[in-house]
Amino acid sequence: MMDDLFDTPAYKLYRKEDPQTSRDAAESLGVSEMESIVLETIKTFRAAGCISDQVVEALPQYRYSTITARYKQLKEKGLVFVDDRKIKAQSGRNQLVMWHKDFYVPINNNEGNEND
Repeated sequence: MMDDLFDTPAYKLYRKEDPQTSRDAAESLGVSEMESIVLETIKTFRAAGCISDQVVEALPQYRYSTITARYKQLKEKGLVFVDDRKIKAQSGRNQLVMWHKDFYVPINNNEGNEND
């Protein structure tokens, strides 16, 4: 049953205006395997959560775009959660913190965010 969660259709991995080469690449990717790899990496950060920079750093054998393209599907499937919490990235800009579903604890909306 869990395998069904990772079977993202290839058509969701490209836009209508993308060239045929992008469509071909989307069809050839091991999407279910890559989603699983990214999800398990996010899970290793446990309750602390992580930002995209940390996931990319943990997976140096994969291209940045291969990793970051999985976030949307994982969020849509309810496997990864984000809220308003952010951490400063290497670029100096803030990135949203992501949590694996097993470790996400919502914040009270009345509390301030110390990381802004």
